[in-house]
Amino acid sequence: MTALVIRGGHLIDPAAGVDAQKDILLQDGHVAEIAGPGKLKGANGAEALDATGLVVAPGLIDMHVHLREPGQTHKETIATGTAAAAVGGFTAVAAMPNTTPVNDSAETTRWMQAPERGGVVRVFPIAAATRGSKGEAINDYAALKAAGAAAVSDDGHPILKEGVMREALAAAARVGLSIIQHAEDTRMTQTNGTSASMNLGTVSFKLGLRGMAAEAESAIVERDIRLVMELREQRPHLHVAHVSTAATLNAVRQARRNGLRVTCEVAPHHFLLTEEHVGCYDTNAKMNPPLRAAADRDAMIEGILDGVVDAIATDHAPHAIHEKEVEFDRAPNGILGLETALGLSLHWLHAEWKMPLGRVLSLLSAQPAAVLGLKGRGTLAVGSFADVVVFDPKTEWVYRAAESKSKSRNSPFDGWTMQGKVWWTISEGRIAYRAQN
Repeated sequence: MTALVIRGGHLIDPAAGVDAQKDILLQDGHVAEIAGPGKLKGANGAEALDATGLVVAPGLIDMHVHLREPGQTHKETIATGTAAAAVGGFTAVAAMPNTTPVNDSAETTRWMQAPERGGVVRVFPIAAATRGSKGEAINDYAALKAAGAAAVSDDGHPILKEGVMREALAAAARVGLSIIQHAEDTRMTQTNGTSASMNLGTVSFKLGLRGMAAEAESAIVERDIRLVMELREQRPHLHVAHVSTAATLNAVRQARRNGLRVTCEVAPHHFLLTEEHVGCYDTNAKMNPPLRAAADRDAMIEGILDGVVDAIATDHAPHAIHEKEVEFDRAPNGILGLETALGLSLHWLHAEWKMPLGRVLSLLSAQPAAVLGLKGRGTLAVGSFADVVVFDPKTEWVYRAAESKSKSRNSPFDGWTMQGKVWWTISEGRIAYRAQN
């Protein structure tokens, strides 16, 4: 493997406590040496990247994506999804199990990681918590973990039966896996198999659309936290996916005060957009959980700034154009996110709301690595994986969905101004993305 040296950059590694000018040597897929400018000892013969004026940081980790493969390759493939990830500075993604068939086996988990899939960054499958994601019988978590599963989740099919969720939490704790829960009490949001299509409020009333009450999210989280409390001696880890309401965030905050292993993530669309962005039935503003009221959006921002939110995750959910070009209540949920997360976070969290750059990067790298237990990732300490993003934090650019590396185009951020141009994304020592001058 060719060695790489990154010279002249400003290294920001929150996990290692580094914020200084450093040169870095990458060799055999790992960080081999870090030294002051011009002081590397083992860089002779290595390919050199000039990072003068740029930030060098641990590669970003998205702990919630949908790569659609196997079975839905008209929307996305592992190859196209990871190519989009690399453009956005991500060196690792955790892929949800709502594939066809559902990823509920060690065989599918291994298949998703095989080199034949064409992934240009590392894929960590998240396997189904129950067989077929039907919420009835839990899977063999030990076998799934041995095959490479980073966590278990039924994703868009929340585990509603209390006994099954209790069993899942206990079984996952025994093998050291997290349970990731899509928090939605579908008994409150679905009628005859048809789901509410946006947030319940004045906007849904004006548009004549069935609304999803905020309580449908917080009720499931409160129940799950109670189960974690009852099982606290076993130290189960509950991770709440894509939090969107103030009540949910408050429940997580209180659980942490009580010493429970409860973590959560927030997506950029939930800290930037509100139900008003649905506009005139714009299906690119349809997702689950839905865009909420302004007060909930503001609570997401507060939770990120005060530290209760553990990670920024995109919930990257590609859909073919023809699938979104239908009536709002018939359109599938989800938007693209991999190519815009860093640009949105730098523009709004850092530049507008003055969050320190190191904290923003930690939410996108070190903290998701910690939540998923990905050892040697989310940091550039010597010996860690050579996962690196090199970017210019000051450059502004405009996102064009039509130019995405994804197979799909469903983004509400088309035409938005982003901040932070990615120059190189390096995954385990290999250049996965190189910007064009």
